[in-house]
Amino acid sequence: MLRNDPAQYDGLADQWWEPAGGFAMLHWLAASRAERVPPAARPGALLVDLACGGGLMAPHAARLGYRHVGVDLGLSGLQVAREHGVLPVRGSVLAVPLAAGCADVVVAGEVLEHVEDDVRVITECARLLRPGGTLVVDAIARTRLAALLAVRVAERLPGGPPPGIHDPALFVDRRRLVAAAHEAGIPLRLVGLRPSVRDLVSWRRGRRPGVRMREIRLTTVLFAGSGTLRA
Repeated sequence: MLRNDPAQYDGLADQWWEPAGGFAMLHWLAASRAERVPPAARPGALLVDLACGGGLMAPHAARLGYRHVGVDLGLSGLQVAREHGVLPVRGSVLAVPLAAGCADVVVAGEVLEHVEDDVRVITECARLLRPGGTLVVDAIARTRLAALLAVRVAERLPGGPPPGIHDPALFVDRRRLVAAAHEAGIPLRLVGLRPSVRDLVSWRRGRRPGVRMREIRLTTVLFAGSGTLRA
């Protein structure tokens, strides 16, 4: 099996907005990500969504008062995102085709573990932000436990990632990530994430449309981070 194959996203394009489809957990993570985004502080505030896929951040960006620009390489995902009110921009997260200082918020969710150079992505995030702007990330940690749970276990569970979507060799070194963000002017605070077990059981039984992500102290599997670009 070829892991981390972008073509998988094209093959699952019709499932982006299916609550019980192949991207179910990405819905849960988008809601969790939105909890770290402050409400827009000015008219026309811009949220740049890196590797936006089908635009699952769209309802959250709208609710918080942002114009929502989504950046992705995949045309199928961008077409879906456009249908949900996202302004699509085709481009790489390693060299985002947007002006420096254009964004009030940059979110980089579930993308750092899919690229060869996650430090460069963080540098691009900092370049895009206005001084005082907010960066929000989430990713999978480079640990043996994460490789076991996120690949061997999660890929076999309903609501988990599609088989082969992750390559453990690309999972994120948390210490290097925090150091890169600090170097770029963003003190980044990390927290661990896990799905609510109660919600997961209810979701499996069809009693809930989604699952809340809970914060935990351990960042050894799935983690989130947020920080503000120093003025």
